[in-house]
Amino acid sequence: MTASISSGPGHPRGAQRGLHAIPPAAAAAPPVLRLVPQPEGLLQVHTAPFRGSVPTVLSQALRAAGLGSRVLISQFLKGGVDQGLDRPINLCGRLQWLRPAMPACVDGPGHSPAAIVELWEHCRDKLLSGAVDLLVLDELGLALAYGYLDLETVVATLDQRPAQMDVILTGPSIPEPLMAMADQVTQLRRGV
Repeated sequence: MTASISSGPGHPRGAQRGLHAIPPAAAAAPPVLRLVPQPEGLLQVHTAPFRGSVPTVLSQALRAAGLGSRVLISQFLKGGVDQGLDRPINLCGRLQWLRPAMPACVDGPGHSPAAIVELWEHCRDKLLSGAVDLLVLDELGLALAYGYLDLETVVATLDQRPAQMDVILTGPSIPEPLMAMADQVTQLRRGV
């Protein structure tokens, strides 16, 4: 039982209960506080043999932005909404969502890669400068598989990311060098 001011030994009822004040020297010393080092960011891969791995990632990104993190979501193959770097969608005050400035979604090789490369260069600059806390690169594997981006350049860029930055790669066809770099791999499967 902890003694209070009104029930200490000087108070008639406190003396009757046998309560005694804890002398200052006997009180437990306050715990030593230490600074927690900045957490290390993760490189995560969310992949599936089918499209559909992004909803879980989007909820994670929205939650992070709602808690104050700076988030950039880039969807490399989703065109058709007249967006591009000049027209980002901003959510939660700290989440920016970008798609390439293309007239339609990309469903295979053969499209002009200029808008996809422009989006990648923007993401690379944000990553290297540490301008975001979470970077989501949606359908990066397909952009690489279709030949729109260079794998060695992407690997070298991700190797240089700031230690505290989280990066999430989504989509099918994530190349093995990116899988090997990942701290966490989530593979979605459809039940039989």
